[in-house]
Amino acid sequence: MADETKAENMGSKDEQIGFHKGALSTLAKEREELARILQIVEQLMQMHIGGLKELGVDLQKQAEDIAKNIPKENKKPIEDML
Repeated sequence: MADETKAENMGSKDEQIGFHKGALSTLAKEREELARILQIVEQLMQMHIGGLKELGVDLQKQAEDIAKNIPKENKKPIEDML
C-alpha cells in the first residue's frame, strides 16, 4: 500500500513539473513576442519623431516645458508609488 501512495505522489510531482515547464515555455515565447512588438512600436515612434523634427517641432523643448509645470510633490520615486 505504501508503494502505491509513493507512485501516486511521484506521478503527481511529475505532472506538476510538466505543468511548470510548459508554463515557462509558453511565457518565454510570450516574452519574445512582446519584445518584438515593443521593437516595432519603438521604430514607429522614431519615425514620427523624425517627421516632427523635419517639420520644425522641438519635442525636447516641449518635454522640458511640461516637466517644469509638474508640481514637485508629484515627482515621487517609483518605489514610493508602488
